[in-house]
Amino acid sequence: MKIKLIVVGKLKEKYLKEGIAEYVKRMSTMLPLEIIELADEKIPENASAKEQEAVKESEAKKILARVQEGDKLAILAIQGKLMSSEDLAATVKNAEVYGTRNLVFVIGGSLGLADVVYKRSDIQISFGRMTLPHQLMRLVLVEQIYRAQMINRGSAYHK
Repeated sequence: MKIKLIVVGKLKEKYLKEGIAEYVKRMSTMLPLEIIELADEKIPENASAKEQEAVKESEAKKILARVQEGDKLAILAIQGKLMSSEDLAATVKNAEVYGTRNLVFVIGGSLGLADVVYKRSDIQISFGRMTLPHQLMRLVLVEQIYRAQMINRGSAYHK
């Protein structure tokens, strides 16, 4: 199995890039982790609800073009299921056990995700009710994926 992280928007901060690179390197001995960065759409200033929906739909097309038949799709959404690190570890393990080709995590753009992505998702995960910067969320998610692997291996990393 391979884990993919599809993210909308470019990562700019050096410290976040370095942190993510460290966890990707650590993961390389376990499960392959691929990060797919998609360009975010330009949002018109004072965009109407219709214009915002069009931006989300355009981003959704790019996201779903990267999701293959048989992939398990987990999206990050504030209203999603609150999970512990152990719950995430079980989700990863179950995907492996049941022969999932790719476990795909999605972090949408600044406006969120279009309904079509929600409908395609197999699981919606919330990291809490607080809004976090999408770039920081990437680091948090990659660390939690690494932690899930360490839990599944019985490592002392998770204490």
